[in-house]
Amino acid sequence: MLDQWSNFFVMVGSGAAALAGLIFVAISINPERIVRNTTHKNRAINMLSGFSAIFMACSLALLGDQYLPALGFEWLLLWLVATFIFVRGYVVAIRSGMSSIGLNPPRLAGGTMCYLAEVAGSLFLILGRGVGLYIAAIGTIVLFAFLISGAWLLIIGIYEDQAM
Repeated sequence: MLDQWSNFFVMVGSGAAALAGLIFVAISINPERIVRNTTHKNRAINMLSGFSAIFMACSLALLGDQYLPALGFEWLLLWLVATFIFVRGYVVAIRSGMSSIGLNPPRLAGGTMCYLAEVAGSLFLILGRGVGLYIAAIGTIVLFAFLISGAWLLIIGIYEDQAM
């Protein structure tokens, strides 16, 4: 069944790797502003870890002769760590009270739901159910939107800091 998904994983994994690289370059342009601001620092960590997790998930799915339950266990570990990083970063950023751009409950809930969709997809794969691939794919596509908008919020936040 995974063979039918190879184009999807190649496309999404390549896009995630490219966007992670662009985020890294953008971060390296203003590292002092990002490091000094807890919100920016945690947002940068979330963007890099999110795109990296998508890349790793796609890479794991492309491993040869893999059974759905094995992929499910790999993904479950990956997505639990990624979910923790996302939620922790968001909570730390909110508590810091620094830049509040994009730090709101709907955004936190939406991003968390994307990560939890990945976890749910993993659990279905562990049970040998191919529907887990569809759940994870939808979660990944929506997560891409959250990560891209998060990257934009990081850029806007840094710009606002410069204007002050």
